[in-house]
Amino acid sequence: MKNSEKPGKWKRYLLPVLLLAVICIGGVELWVCSFQAPDIYNAITAPVRAAVQRAGEFGELAWSSLSQRVNTAVEEGVAQVQVGLQRLNEYLTREPEPSEDQGEVQLVDGEAIAPPPRSQADYLITALVTRDDRQYLTGGNQELAYYNQTSEPWADVPYGSDTVGRYGCGPVAMAMVVSTFNDTPMDPAQMAQFCADGGYWAKKRGSYWSIVPGTAEHFGLTCTSLAPEETDAIIHYLATGQLLVAMMGPGHFTNGGHFIVLRGLTLDGSVLVADPASLERSLTTWDLDLILEELSSNRSSGGPLWALSPNLLS
Repeated sequence: MKNSEKPGKWKRYLLPVLLLAVICIGGVELWVCSFQAPDIYNAITAPVRAAVQRAGEFGELAWSSLSQRVNTAVEEGVAQVQVGLQRLNEYLTREPEPSEDQGEVQLVDGEAIAPPPRSQADYLITALVTRDDRQYLTGGNQELAYYNQTSEPWADVPYGSDTVGRYGCGPVAMAMVVSTFNDTPMDPAQMAQFCADGGYWAKKRGSYWSIVPGTAEHFGLTCTSLAPEETDAIIHYLATGQLLVAMMGPGHFTNGGHFIVLRGLTLDGSVLVADPASLERSLTTWDLDLILEELSSNRSSGGPLWALSPNLLS
């Protein structure tokens, strides 16, 4: 039985052997032909050489396309990593949201506001005067030390990582109050540094409302919160030489939130103000009803209206 299977196994190798013999013989003949009959050799091998050349060109093209795709993918990956790192950095360095202890945050204007409803007051009612290299607003019960946050040299002074000119109405308003009541003046640069160190600065949002009672306490001033409805008390404070710091809401002073100082009354009952961002508004008289109507509707840290006066016991 095993002997009968041997011929069958031998037949299976016959075809490969024949093919190998043909290849070998053909190869030898081609080699001989390349010397004896070059023209015939070239005619026979030209299609093969062309096919090989095309295959090589295709391989180079495929490799170039693959390399370009790999480079593009790497560039896109690097860009995505950079975006991710930037977002991570923004997240790690973001300013924390205001806590209940810090209170309300001043909003910052983004657009122009309406001009004052009145023209500037007569010089005898109020004016800006310069004395000993310092500026004062006249009128009311006393002259008030005036600083303008949008003018040099204060506009570019740092307030945290912001500037006084853009975000510093809070420290500038308090600088005016402190410089008016205390023997030692406090300019906007000094006050901005104090307020930033004291935690009253809110990055890109101005100041926390706690800047008013906190700064007043530090500099020995009495701070009293007033409700907008307490009209008689407001008039009394203004008529007796005290200064009121007001957080204004949208209206003639701001589109968002803005600290100003109410500094006195005229004979006809109009209010004199000191606006850290506008000398024009500071030299205009205002109706008390309009100011009270445009006070911020929020309530925080005793605001939106505080009466400040020297501490007689200090």
